[in-house]
Amino acid sequence: MKNLNRIDLNLLVYLDVLLRECNVTQAANQLGLSQPAMSNGLRRLRDLFSDPLLVRTSDGMTPTARALELEPLIRDILSGVDRAIQPTSEFDPSTADQVIRVMASDYAESTLFPAVMQQLREQAPGLTLDIMTPSDVSFLDVERGKIDLVINRFDQMPQSFHQITLWQDSFSCLLSPENPILANFSLDSYLSANHIWVSKTGMGVGVGVDPDDVQRLGWVDAALANLGKKRRIRVFTRHYQAAMTLAEQNDLIVTLPTRATWLKRDNPRVVTREVPFNVPALELKMAWSPLLQHNPAHRWVRQLITQTARNLGPDGLSLQEPTPLTTANVKGKAAAPRRRAAG
Repeated sequence: MKNLNRIDLNLLVYLDVLLRECNVTQAANQLGLSQPAMSNGLRRLRDLFSDPLLVRTSDGMTPTARALELEPLIRDILSGVDRAIQPTSEFDPSTADQVIRVMASDYAESTLFPAVMQQLREQAPGLTLDIMTPSDVSFLDVERGKIDLVINRFDQMPQSFHQITLWQDSFSCLLSPENPILANFSLDSYLSANHIWVSKTGMGVGVGVDPDDVQRLGWVDAALANLGKKRRIRVFTRHYQAAMTLAEQNDLIVTLPTRATWLKRDNPRVVTREVPFNVPALELKMAWSPLLQHNPAHRWVRQLITQTARNLGPDGLSLQEPTPLTTANVKGKAAAPRRRAAG
């Protein structure tokens, strides 16, 4: 018998999804892994069981006889582990009294959390949100479960984290109605203007910005670089509200996610325009430690935030009446958050 202490039990999670999908790419997407990481997992599984498990045929990836034999056994093992770690008591949001610590970008805090707070006040009035900034938190804090959730746009993330995409957002320009470039708003006039840069997507303490390091400036400047263009940035800030206030000056323009610009839709001192070139969509993601994956309170809060984000229009108004969440219907959700295997 193989020594269990030397076996990565995450491999059983990989195998379960691989046998269900019979496709390495789809299995990787479901687990939130890269395709190379999933391929490496399959290689390790083949070594562990001394069997190919999945072989390429004219019908795609096909399970071997050994894989078909293992499939129900793996499902039973994972179901047993899940049952073993479930608490003895259910989570009741109406009586819960605890603090949920969330790291959220300024963008997420201003666009998503007003609606989240409204739902919490109605469904779980005893829950308290402690919203922290990216500079307050490290990935190690999240991995150890000291921070319940992180909500931001991430370039990189530890493979052990679970994650889900809350929404995608386009980009828009915000500027004063007295800004002279409005008379002929085009790529050329856009490039002739003075710009406000706003971003803080990473974790940990921030550092100063190098205006010549285009790749580190983010989505907008990378998109311009692909066109062989560069804008003239006069202000660097990490706060969306500050950037939008500065855009009221008649010689400045800020390019930022469209949902953020909707926060100023009733402000007569600014107007919104489409970006005069293509900028790839921003993905707002929510991630958490595998240590908290099965915690009932955590699961309930995750589902409430996910449902609120999916119901929220770009103007910040709900597209439909949210369904009150209970422990039972959270467990029964068909579209569960995509998970990364616990490390």
